[in-house]
Amino acid sequence: MNKSDLVEAVAEMAGSTKNNVETVINALQDTIADTLKKGDKIVLTGFMSLSVGERAAREGRNPATGEPMHIPAAKTVKIKAGNKLKEAVN
Repeated sequence: MNKSDLVEAVAEMAGSTKNNVETVINALQDTIADTLKKGDKIVLTGFMSLSVGERAAREGRNPATGEPMHIPAAKTVKIKAGNKLKEAVN
């Protein structure tokens, strides 16, 4: 499902217009990005939680040449599914 499919599905389920739903989804994306950028955690109880994790620097190999290369440290987004989401998938 891509963004336009999501907008259409939510609009139909909520009985709202696609434009309104797209505005809300865009605002949600911006809010999530800004919150995680500050280092804060987002918890949607029973559904999921989002947080920022640290990945240490490490040595790897260039898959094309096999030569060793340095992979720098980076921040990453950690997503943990909540019970309701896990139950819905199973």
